[in-house]
Amino acid sequence: MLEAAGLDAEEERVYRFLLGVREADTGGIAAQLGWDAARVESVLAALHGKGLVGRAAEPPAGGPERYVPMAPDAALRPLLLRGHEALEWARRGVEQLAEEYRAGGRRHDAEQLVEVITGASVIRQRLRQMAYGAGEMRWLCKARPVALAAAENDEEWELLARGVRYRTIYERELLEGPGMVDNVARSIRAGEQARAAGTLPVRLVIADSSMAICPLVYESGDVLDGGGASASDGDGDGTERAPGPADRVGEPTAAVIHSSSLLDALIALFESQWAAATPLHVTDSGELADFEDGQNRAVHLADDERYLLSLIVAGVADKAIASQLWVSQRTVQRRIQALMQRAGALTRTQLVWQVAQRGWLTNG
Repeated sequence: MLEAAGLDAEEERVYRFLLGVREADTGGIAAQLGWDAARVESVLAALHGKGLVGRAAEPPAGGPERYVPMAPDAALRPLLLRGHEALEWARRGVEQLAEEYRAGGRRHDAEQLVEVITGASVIRQRLRQMAYGAGEMRWLCKARPVALAAAENDEEWELLARGVRYRTIYERELLEGPGMVDNVARSIRAGEQARAAGTLPVRLVIADSSMAICPLVYESGDVLDGGGASASDGDGDGTERAPGPADRVGEPTAAVIHSSSLLDALIALFESQWAAATPLHVTDSGELADFEDGQNRAVHLADDERYLLSLIVAGVADKAIASQLWVSQRTVQRRIQALMQRAGALTRTQLVWQVAQRGWLTNG
C-alpha cells in the first residue's frame, strides 16, 4: 500500500504493528510477527533511517531498547515528495526518449517528415495546436474570394497577450477586400507585425522553426488565408471563413512539415518575402498607413535624406559619405539606422531593396 512512499511490505507491517502497540522491543515484535530477531532489527533500522520509528526515551533498566512509531504525515511527506520528483524526472526522460525515437524515425522514414491532413476542421484544429504551443507564428496570407459565414478565430488576441510573436505578410489583393484594412489595423494594435506584398508564392503558416502547414491544393475553400485573428473573412471582426459546400469541390488538403531541410527551405522563403515586403503601420488616428498607394511611398524625404540614400545605393562607404556630407561617420550611421527603421529594413541590403521598391529616389 505504501510502496509509492518508499516502504516495502515488511517495513509497512512492522510500522503498522508499532502504531497499534505504541511501543515495543525487538523481541516482542519478533514474537508477535513470527520473525527472527535479526530480521526485525534490519527492518527497524530501515524504518529509523526513514524517520518512521524512534527509540523510547527511557528504556527499562537493563532491559532491551524499545521503539515507538513517529507521526506518519511528517515522516512520509518528504518521501512522497521525493517519489513525485523521481516520477517527474522519469516522465521527462520518457518524453525525451520519445522525441529521440520520433526524430530517428523521421531521419529514416520520409513519411514522418511530411504528414498529409484533410478537411477544413482538421486543418483548423492543427493550426490551433501549433499556435498554442509556439513562441512565434509566421503567416503568408494570399487573397481568395470568400462569401460565407465566418467562424470565430480569436486565438491570436489571446496569444499576443501572452507574448507570442506574430509576423504576417498579406497580399495586397487581400488587403483590398471589404473590412480587411480595419481588421489588419486591429491586429497591429494588438502587437502583430504586419507587412504587405504584391503577390505571394504560397499560403503558409510556420510555428517557431519546428513545424509548418502548407496547403497542397488551392481551392476557394482553403482555410490557410489569414494570420490568426486577422484572417480574410471580409467582416472586419477578426474571424476567418469556414469553407462551405458551395466554395469547394472537395475537402481541402494540407501538408504538415516537420523539422527537415524542406522546413528550412520554407522558413528561408518566408524570411526572403518578409525582407522584400512593405511594413504596415497604424497611424495615430487608428488607420492603416502605407497601404492605399502601395508602390509610391516616397514619404516625406528631405533633400539630404535623398542624397544620403543615393550614396548608399551607389555603394559609397560610410567614411566617404561622412566626408561628402561634412558630418561625422557616427552621424552617418545614425541617419542610416533611422532610414532603415522607416523602411522596415534590418540590413543595408534590405534598405536598398526597399528604396527601389518604393521609388524613394524616383518619386517627387
